[in-house]
Amino acid sequence: MLLSAAWSFYYGEPDLEGLLISSGITVSVSLPVWILTRGKVTLSVKDGFAIVTLAWFTIALFSSLPFIMTGAIPNITDAFFESMSGVSTTGATILGNSATMPHLTNGIESLGKGILFWRSFIQWIGGMGIIVFSIAILPLLGVGGIQLFRAEVPGPVPDKIKPRVQETAKSLWLVYLGITSVEVILLFIGGMTFFDSLCHSFTTMATGGFSTKNASIAYYNSAYVEYVIIFFMFLAGVNFTLHWKTITSPKRLSYFRDGEFKFYGFMVLLVTVFLSASIALNVGGVSQKIIRDSLFQVVSILTTTGYSTADYILWGSFAQLSMLLLMFVGGCSGSTGGGMKIARIMVVIKYSLSEIKRLLHPRAVIPVRIGQQMISEEVIRNTLGFVLFYVSVFVTVSVILAAMGLDLESAFGATAASIGNIGPGLGSVGPVANYAHLPALAKWLLTFCMLLGRLEIFTVMVFLSTIFSRR
Repeated sequence: MLLSAAWSFYYGEPDLEGLLISSGITVSVSLPVWILTRGKVTLSVKDGFAIVTLAWFTIALFSSLPFIMTGAIPNITDAFFESMSGVSTTGATILGNSATMPHLTNGIESLGKGILFWRSFIQWIGGMGIIVFSIAILPLLGVGGIQLFRAEVPGPVPDKIKPRVQETAKSLWLVYLGITSVEVILLFIGGMTFFDSLCHSFTTMATGGFSTKNASIAYYNSAYVEYVIIFFMFLAGVNFTLHWKTITSPKRLSYFRDGEFKFYGFMVLLVTVFLSASIALNVGGVSQKIIRDSLFQVVSILTTTGYSTADYILWGSFAQLSMLLLMFVGGCSGSTGGGMKIARIMVVIKYSLSEIKRLLHPRAVIPVRIGQQMISEEVIRNTLGFVLFYVSVFVTVSVILAAMGLDLESAFGATAASIGNIGPGLGSVGPVANYAHLPALAKWLLTFCMLLGRLEIFTVMVFLSTIFSRR
């Protein structure tokens, strides 16, 4: 908050007072809690789930203070929606034009630099994970971290960089910071202001998608800027363990040894080709702009970033269905992306194929592998349970939103975009729209979906289940 206040002070904006008050409130509450809970404690797995869930909720709650105190978003429901969307790296926003937010005569661009920076910064922090961040640079908490790290990064194929969680978290953050810094430089070279370069780099690497412009990346109308952002969105959707391995051992070419990465790249190319062909058929010819827009939107939605350079709602039914399906897939495990994760999709596909083979050869032993790694029955069972739970939540929330008056397209799009941490959906919550018009209850429900998606469902559901009342 003080970093945001520094931007307000530099530009001489009236948001400064609200940001300082928000910072003061946060310190006043957190400092006594920190003092009272100092000292090392032993955490159980249950403690890990509880701390992660409550920490994300609490951080989102305090992150809403700058929006309220500066008057940018005076409504508590909207402010919490925006902050949870930020820290969960969803990118759904209630900030729109003056029709939905009368005090914003020029939409998002009416906000002060301090608040714009705050929106981007909370996404950047949320991208790698607030808990991992705390383990890496706040050792003064004196709390063991292995349970927290497992709850924060519950992907199906864990691959630790270092033997100690704290060292792993530090290594991940070094990679994260380094790649972000490179993007800032490249965007600045491409003509963005330093402020815009910083904010968009934060939200690109977090796969968050908040922009400082109403038109998102389309505002810049620059092929260079779009290709730079495509490249870094793609990197953000890759397992950060691979980044670390490649940086520390560049001769190993760790990327191309990883089955999930190859599937990820293949999916980007395949969907881009089909999407470009579909658009070309509708407009009567293919062009470099069509290919670039298709590639941008495929990478943006697949990595759950949510930036836009075009309104894919206008591209026809095939494009909309493609975007909806990509919302369920998400990035690689161990990336900052949301969704089900590509590793899980691969497990489901390969398990389904192995079951077909078992029908033909009942006595055969048919292992499920991702690359060279054999997937255990326990991981397969957990993956299938996750996918079933994910789809069940999607259907349930979509039905509830439809009951609130949303059309089916908007209900499906809003739910998929929230639980997948994407941002823009379909229908009335598409890439050129926002969530301001939704009923308050719908916003709270979608906010809960954002938390579910960011913590991969089971973390929150385990915390909420009755298992916490038992030994």
